[in-house]
Amino acid sequence: MLSGSDDKKAKGLDSQSPPAVDQSDKTPNKFVQFWRRVYRPLGFHKGYNFPLCWLPFSWKFRQILTASGFIFGGALFGFTLAKLSYLNIGGNASSSFANSASPGEWFWYRNGIYRIGITIHLATILPAGLLMPWQFLPVIRHKVLMLHRINGYAIVILVIISNIGAVMIVRRAFGGTLATQAGVGVLAIMSTVSIALAYYNIKRLQIEQHRAWMLRAMFYLATIVTLRLIMIIAALIISQSSNYYTTMECGSVRTIYNAEPQKIQSLYPQCTQPGSANDTLVIVQATFGNGQPEQIGASLRMNFGMALWMALLLHAVGVEIYLGLTPRETNRLRQVSYERQMERGMKHPGSAGLTSDRFGDADPWKPLKEVELAGPGVPRDHEKDDTR
Repeated sequence: MLSGSDDKKAKGLDSQSPPAVDQSDKTPNKFVQFWRRVYRPLGFHKGYNFPLCWLPFSWKFRQILTASGFIFGGALFGFTLAKLSYLNIGGNASSSFANSASPGEWFWYRNGIYRIGITIHLATILPAGLLMPWQFLPVIRHKVLMLHRINGYAIVILVIISNIGAVMIVRRAFGGTLATQAGVGVLAIMSTVSIALAYYNIKRLQIEQHRAWMLRAMFYLATIVTLRLIMIIAALIISQSSNYYTTMECGSVRTIYNAEPQKIQSLYPQCTQPGSANDTLVIVQATFGNGQPEQIGASLRMNFGMALWMALLLHAVGVEIYLGLTPRETNRLRQVSYERQMERGMKHPGSAGLTSDRFGDADPWKPLKEVELAGPGVPRDHEKDDTR
């Protein structure tokens, strides 16, 4: 996401300083040769960057983890494709949101503020999910920089608006427990702040920080995919025990059994009593496997908050591991940032953005030419005697 004034200078970003091709294997096997033919035309020069593997393993480990990397890298895109039918929010089709959401959820989203919120959220986060993976395809950044820039601005706008929609519906999402409300709020803040910092850093041509914060934003937003897996697994586990119960509103029960009032009478007679309101609560057993629709919905809403926090923790730690284990790419991009900032006449070239040597206690960063001139015999700042 570069401004128009930055385009010409940033266009040579990767072409002038291409990352070194990994030469760790002199004679790669057939598997490695095949995948190199796949990822190099897309602009990737390192095998672990293509599948967004979590660790830069030697080739024998990369072979094993490439498949899992594909799952992570393509999970957000595939999940979004699978949920595109949700854009038909209140339709009669079996794939619409109204008919595919967790049992009982549609009751709150039929009208009013929650209908507005779910519409805003789905109409923005689904397109954002389709656009975001393309931001990390090097061939687009190298050859069609304008597309990378326009796509980035679109993602920023869509994610911020979608977060507003998510906050609007969180009070009723999967029961709206405090754990759920806090988790959604934290996720919205983390993703919004990450995108804001990525935007600020690219405007300052601090490219390595832009990369780091955009990766964080993508990892945080992809939490929703891992969340679904954890939620379903947890629902299956608690279903093995018949001791888990939660509450559900009579309005949700009526929505589930809209055409079967006699079933409501037999299962939840409280909902048929005179004066029973839509927000009257009934106790529902949480059973995912062979349960009734409302029991399946109860098993999902019961662990949604827990699954959200677990997934968010996994993704937050995972992205920091990945960034910590790709220092050479970070250093390369910082050198490119220095060159671009020097051309623009910025103050503190190499550290014009949000960097730890300006706002923390890190040693002052030095460009490569200064390090080379210093020579191996000259102590670096962190090696100097500081006992005075």
